[in-house]
Amino acid sequence: MKKWLTVVLILLALLLLIPIPIRQKDGGTVEYKAALYSVYDFHRINPDINGEKPFLEGTVIEILGIEVFNNVK
Repeated sequence: MKKWLTVVLILLALLLLIPIPIRQKDGGTVEYKAALYSVYDFHRINPDINGEKPFLEGTVIEILGIEVFNNVK
């Protein structure tokens, strides 16, 4: 019984922690999405026409839907 419980817990941990890469159609953004967290690697055109930079680049990390890191410039 302990062996099955261990196998189930390992599979559950893998499902919660292994991200799946998803490519967005905005010019290069990649989202790495797992059940517990998401990482966004931004590289897209700046929607602000008056902005100095033509592209937004950076990383956003969310854990359980709460943004904990953002360096998009």
